[in-house]
Amino acid sequence: MISAKPTALSHVEAASAPVIAVTAWQALFNHGGAQKGQSVLVHGAAGNVGRFAVQLAKAAGLRVVATALRDERAELTRLGADIVLIGGALGDEKVDLAVDLVGGEGQISLFEAIKSGGRLVSAVAEPDRAQADARGVQAGFMLVDVRSETLAELTAMFDNGALVTQVGTVLPLGDAVIAHRMLEGEEPHKAGKIVLTMGAR
Repeated sequence: MISAKPTALSHVEAASAPVIAVTAWQALFNHGGAQKGQSVLVHGAAGNVGRFAVQLAKAAGLRVVATALRDERAELTRLGADIVLIGGALGDEKVDLAVDLVGGEGQISLFEAIKSGGRLVSAVAEPDRAQADARGVQAGFMLVDVRSETLAELTAMFDNGALVTQVGTVLPLGDAVIAHRMLEGEEPHKAGKIVLTMGAR
């Protein structure tokens, strides 16, 4: 579960990346079986995992459809999205794979956007099996399994500029309680991954 830090990243930047980047990788490739030339819908693309999913999908030669709650067209296009859909709209395009990073009612609507024989991978909630069967879609829930070999692949991508990370609020370790409040929506914080530092920054 360890790998050398990307030389292109600071320690704080490196700390922001491993779990969320590996989650995106495994959703796309290990669980989703994504291949060059296919299309993927990243539901919740403006979030931490979603940003990596967009970048990794584009780097792998996929057509990327991204959804976001707010208008983040410019940023998601910069990261590699071919189409950006705002506010829950899914459009008319059918995709080979949908990566669900939101859950809830939005997950149900994703089945309509997947081709028959396609896949739905959720990193947040178990998909509805009846819906999947009715639409001829393979569907599953995943938990990230951080592996050194995947981290090494990601390190190479950071170092050659194919991936970028987004650091949000940076706090000292003693403020871990505040960090959890931020995660629960009880405290404001910057967009991006919250990082705790030990000692001098």
